[in-house]
Amino acid sequence: MSVSRAQFGQTINELLRVDKFKDYGPNGLQVEGGETIQNLVTGVTACQALIDKAVALNADAILVHHGFFWKNEPSLVVGMKRRRLKALLANDINLFGYHLPLDAHPKLGNNAQLAEVLGIDNARICPEVAQDLLWQGELAQPLTIEQLSAIVADKLQRQPLVLKGGEHKVSKVAWCTGGAQDYIEQAALLGVDAFISGEASERTFHSAQEQGIHYLGAGHHATERYGIQALGQFLSQEFDLNWHHIDIDNPV
Repeated sequence: MSVSRAQFGQTINELLRVDKFKDYGPNGLQVEGGETIQNLVTGVTACQALIDKAVALNADAILVHHGFFWKNEPSLVVGMKRRRLKALLANDINLFGYHLPLDAHPKLGNNAQLAEVLGIDNARICPEVAQDLLWQGELAQPLTIEQLSAIVADKLQRQPLVLKGGEHKVSKVAWCTGGAQDYIEQAALLGVDAFISGEASERTFHSAQEQGIHYLGAGHHATERYGIQALGQFLSQEFDLNWHHIDIDNPV
């Protein structure tokens, strides 16, 4: 089976409610390819390695979380950007990118999927906070931060950076995938014991210590592997597409 490019994009736009978000770049179709989609490739980031693998699979569309044309990036089509665009255009491949809307979706999004992977109970969006990007929930039983870190490392196959905010155990957690370390301030106001995100800044260490909240930097890529897979699976079933997910590992 196949689906038109227009219907494919419209379905995702409506599903993820893209008009609701103020984002750092465009959500939706970013590079136009063929009018019909039958072979779909998903990945976290539209890097050259992902594009090359999609070309080898005769993909009609690539669907990613991190696409192109971010605000404040150089606008010249030279070097790395030229090579990526040339490969897409020469092979008539559509590129679709969905950033914050994919983080926030209550079922298919990165935050919802991360909670499922980590086994967090009662996972829910914190209302009216950060465009529905900050989530909270509870653990089945209280854990030391070292025990929680070991679970995260096992589930995500990546050792998290641990910034201790005291000696307390963890029962309540908040999280936001990717580069959301500065939501630690809002997480602390929720009264949770620990906050999980992807990256850490120098200031994150002091925030954790002074606010008495543990912080786990579990990897930008590692925390955002799952939403794009859930979305790809949904679309492949919805339109009966040939679907391949390709994970280009990234230690950041």
